Amino acid sequence: MTSHWTRLCAVALTAAAVLTPGTASVHTRTAAPATPAELARRIDQLGSGFKGQVGIAVQSIDRGWRTGWKETELYPQQSVSKFFVALTAMDAVDRGRLTLTGPVTLTRSDLTLFNQPIAQRVLKTGTYTTTVETLMIDALTRSDNTANDKLMRVAGGPAAVRRFIEDRRLGAIRFYEGERALQSRIAGLSWSQDLSIGNAFYRAREALPMSVRRSLFERYIADPYDGASPAAIASTLARLKRGELLSPAATARLLTIMSDTRTGKNRLRGGLKPGWTLAHKTGTGQILGGVQAGYNDIGVLTAPDGSSYAVAVLIKRTSTPLPTRMALMNEVVRSVIAAHEAERGGSLAFQ
Repeated sequence: MTSHWTRLCAVALTAAAVLTPGTASVHTRTAAPATPAELARRIDQLGSGFKGQVGIAVQSIDRGWRTGWKETELYPQQSVSKFFVALTAMDAVDRGRLTLTGPVTLTRSDLTLFNQPIAQRVLKTGTYTTTVETLMIDALTRSDNTANDKLMRVAGGPAAVRRFIEDRRLGAIRFYEGERALQSRIAGLSWSQDLSIGNAFYRAREALPMSVRRSLFERYIADPYDGASPAAIASTLARLKRGELLSPAATARLLTIMSDTRTGKNRLRGGLKPGWTLAHKTGTGQILGGVQAGYNDIGVLTAPDGSSYAVAVLIKRTSTPLPTRMALMNEVVRSVIAAHEAERGGSLAFQ
């Protein structure tokens, strides 16, 4: 079944002509190439065959065609939202409000929860001074929550991120208040800084009645505070790669940083063939009763010939084993690669 997004795009792109007001001229609009039919079929097959709520979006950055599976629904971003913090920070650099080499000092009051490798440096002496660029690297490549929340505040806070999303008309993308606020709300807690130390957050979360935790967990899945559609994320990635969101230097630097991502080595990256590259950002949500709310990977996939594709795979709810989730993401990438090679004279053979 061809995706709703693909059908809408086909209708929009095949409009025959546009009459310019005040003239008799008719300007023909050039339609984007059609989505490879076999790729659209394969994406539908992968989405419908997965035991969980998954959204998939694929876009040819150079040629403009798109396809997907349930790609217009909202899915929890989790750490995928760090991508939008980085975009906002890079935009501030472009505007001269920040410099990548500018110093930033973190203290114990900046600590967050879950994955925060930078916390060890802060706790060692009570303060830690780094740069805007290093914060961005830690947030994107190591998915460091403390580095991300500090970068967010340096770039202007949650309001600045939401303003960037709105001003650039990025589409169905929500941004909450940063990692510690988001994770606390999902768990049914109000953030206080003592929750950042040791196992304090876990103990506080476990002290809540299971009925309360489950109700809040399910509410988040149904209407995620950080929800985004795979279609909107893929479009944002495509616009970034085409240089439509940031300066050439900022675009190149951000994609280079994302190419060094250390997390999720067997998600989208697991489907790469030799010569292909991926600039990506993962996201991993909380688990309750064996159900995970958010297991994601998004990125720019680049072929040896320089052709590129935006890919977003977001899982809203699943209890399937991790290897099954990774295999799905691997297969999405393999399918895009197979379609690319087929368009250039090879044979299209999906496994």
